[in-house]
Amino acid sequence: MTEDNAQLRRTWNDLAEKVRYHRDLYYNQQPEITDADFDVLFKQLQKLEEDYPELAVPDSPTKEVGAPIAEQSSFDNVTHLERMLSLDNVFDEQELREWLARTPAKQYLTELKIDGLSIDLVYRNGVLERAATRGDGRIGEDITANARVIEDIPHELKATVDYPLPTVLEIRGEVFIPVEDFSEVNAQRIAEGGKPFANPRNAAAGSLRQKNTEDVKKRRLRMISHGIGFTEGFSPSSQHDAYLALSAWGLPTSPYTEAVTDPETVVEKVNYWADHRHAALHEMDGLVIKVDDIASQRELGATSRAPRWAIAYKYPPEEVTTKLLDIQVGVGRTGRVTPFAVMEPVFVAGSTVSMATLHNQSEVKRKGVLIGDTVVIRKAGEVIPEVLGPVVELRDGTEREFVFPSQCPECGTTLAPAKADDVDWRCPNSQSCPGQLSARLTYLAGRGAFDIEALGEKGAQDLIRSEILVDESGIFDLTEEDLLKSQVYTTKAGKVNASGKKLLRNLQESKKTDLWRVLVSLSIRHVGPTAARALAGRYRSLKALVDAPLEELAETEGVGSIIAQSFKEWFEVDWHRNIVETWAAAGVTMEEEITEQAEQTLAGLTIVVTGGLEGFTRDSVKEAIISRGGKAASSVSKKTDFVVVGENAGSKATKAEELGLKILDEEGFVELLKKGAPELP
Repeated sequence: MTEDNAQLRRTWNDLAEKVRYHRDLYYNQQPEITDADFDVLFKQLQKLEEDYPELAVPDSPTKEVGAPIAEQSSFDNVTHLERMLSLDNVFDEQELREWLARTPAKQYLTELKIDGLSIDLVYRNGVLERAATRGDGRIGEDITANARVIEDIPHELKATVDYPLPTVLEIRGEVFIPVEDFSEVNAQRIAEGGKPFANPRNAAAGSLRQKNTEDVKKRRLRMISHGIGFTEGFSPSSQHDAYLALSAWGLPTSPYTEAVTDPETVVEKVNYWADHRHAALHEMDGLVIKVDDIASQRELGATSRAPRWAIAYKYPPEEVTTKLLDIQVGVGRTGRVTPFAVMEPVFVAGSTVSMATLHNQSEVKRKGVLIGDTVVIRKAGEVIPEVLGPVVELRDGTEREFVFPSQCPECGTTLAPAKADDVDWRCPNSQSCPGQLSARLTYLAGRGAFDIEALGEKGAQDLIRSEILVDESGIFDLTEEDLLKSQVYTTKAGKVNASGKKLLRNLQESKKTDLWRVLVSLSIRHVGPTAARALAGRYRSLKALVDAPLEELAETEGVGSIIAQSFKEWFEVDWHRNIVETWAAAGVTMEEEITEQAEQTLAGLTIVVTGGLEGFTRDSVKEAIISRGGKAASSVSKKTDFVVVGENAGSKATKAEELGLKILDEEGFVELLKKGAPELP
């Protein structure tokens, strides 16, 4: 490989990693960048692959839909009857006209792009059987119980003379909170002691993942149907006819959908809704254009992630101006000190914001903003609004420059970059900085770590600032007597309250957990769930991990030299080792059970599973492969040894046939697990 090729591959890897990371945050957690910034990253990756096709590997993020379900999800996994696709985007009139030119049709439908959460509904003989999130397009989370309390979703469809009920009907829709209801939902949330949602989309996504259906009812969720998946006994000739049928059966459809017959009218509709974005009952960030005729849709087909017969015209992010009152800094769990803007509250993209990110001190200087400036804020439905820059013409001379602090605002330690070329400044007092300590406590209590429900941000800050804990090492040794010094976990009468008692119970329960969760909870830089799983799966005990040579750690799949080096350096610090020793003494898992390790029948084999298997869930089939020494791959290539095909398998099965790979059904897969490849006929 030439140096130029190697650099191209490094550039692609960097972009692909960023896209996967931010896509996972968008679908499963809290976004860190704007939709527009993500679109830029995604387009950069697409352009790179267009210019250098050899980089466009089958498992590229540009070919994937949605994001895999978060490992900490509390909902069961379900396989969609038919793959849920995403939509390709265009961002200006020229791109739209180019798409229309290569996708001619007698009639198009224009639909508002609802900024909500996708949902998949399955009706059998007119009765709601299941509801699920999009997930990765194949497998979603089972949210049936929550869907049943959304008034727009009928439990049973109504047949009509013109539209008899099909045997099986899979509906695609979007769940959202109406703009007019959002402020009341937030007011109720604040009254109950919670934090306000950043925007309706974020609120809808969080609501659908509530464990308690009564909480879901409070969120005033609505749903609009915008497509069909698998059907049995229903074959509409057009998308328009499909919507008529859905409406007749009692499913909600959009009142804003319009049929148009020529490209110029499509462009007119795009321009109209650009000026009337707030006229809809829901937030919208674009206009979707679909070829209406379903036979034409089938002929046009789809890519690995999106139909060729539909496109989304994405509107530019909304921008407003407001007064920058101050620039303050916050300290994260790794010591990174981040400036953020404190502003006069302003309504933008459907929600009121008063804070916005400024990333780092270099970014503040680059944007040229001064405290007291009127600044331009951009927000396009994302969680974190962004300061674009100042309106220089409105300055009156009272503005002042932001001075990045030389000392940590939490502990007073002198700040410095970790390395000479780092743009981020950090507080090096990781052992006793209250800001870092409380952030690490909050992190280890999260679902992706120990999952301690009664330990939130306020509780973590209280435990540190009340000096109940000096660091996270003592968290599992807390007693009721310790909590008597707390303000969060005690009553006005000075006794431990219900939350405090729940915290103590949860701490005891969470000790017995997976080793990979313990690794995540240590807040070792770069060691997230993926690397932690890989390390725990290979070494089975923390002692074996600590004793392993650096080069060996780095060779672990999904780890690499940077993560391995970070892991080793962490354990060179005395107080870090004290955390592990104290947790171990308290009974926290430090070693996986190895007595039941499965025979390594799949050692060296790469296996792809596509479609649903009766005897396995998505997680259990992956575990079955990995625990027997195999690699559970997500995409089919020439290097794939076996492709296991279940119900409703799609393009992966087709590609396996085209490549002449060995294909197994579920029975054959079970035999493979038991006997390994040499024993198969």
